[in-house]
Amino acid sequence: MTENTTAAPRSVLVTGGNRGIGLAIAEAFLAEGDRVAVTSRSGGAPEGALDLVCDVTDPDAVERAFAEIEAAHGPVEVLVANAGITRDTLVLRMSEDDWSSVVETNLTGSFRLAKRAAKGMLRLRRGRIIFISSVVGLLGSAGQVNYAASKAGLVGMARSLARELGSRSITANVVAPGFVETDMTAVLSDDQKKAIKAQVPLGRYAATSEVASAVTWLASDGAGYVTGAVIPVDGGLGMGH
Repeated sequence: MTENTTAAPRSVLVTGGNRGIGLAIAEAFLAEGDRVAVTSRSGGAPEGALDLVCDVTDPDAVERAFAEIEAAHGPVEVLVANAGITRDTLVLRMSEDDWSSVVETNLTGSFRLAKRAAKGMLRLRRGRIIFISSVVGLLGSAGQVNYAASKAGLVGMARSLARELGSRSITANVVAPGFVETDMTAVLSDDQKKAIKAQVPLGRYAATSEVASAVTWLASDGAGYVTGAVIPVDGGLGMGH
């Protein structure tokens, strides 16, 4: 639990909150008593959350989602931009669509969300914007030129927003997970899992709840003076880079 446990419930939006890291984040805010809205392309949200279908690459869909959230919960006070996709392949095989679809979802979609959320936050004179990036955006990864570029871009976006919006008590930060126990990593072979763990000083994957804990801390009163930061949750893999 964070310092918000006894505070008034906040309006929280978690994109891509129907599974994996996003689901854990949504559940963590619900446990703190916040009013949580979850968006995803296919629908599905934890019990107690407002379940909205929204494709972040569609500006009209984003606007409709915010209108529904504001009607149900009030202006978004905490935005967690988590929705993302991968289209992994080596650069010489990477198509224009492989590149543009990943950047449009992961980076432009996050811009779209932050811009819309900032409107309400500026009126409230408070807010928390949290982007879910990746250690890949800091270290790079063969076969993920598009994904790494999109996730690295979130750092520059957050730091620019921190400078633009800080005077209104709005923070903008990044959480950069490493390898996490999700459906995506569950399909790896034992040899692949062993090789990955060998790179991580802590010798294991993260639990989704550990990523969620970093996010809820950034949204708490205790992190009110933290902005423009990149918080790695990677078991030491990136050593802060």
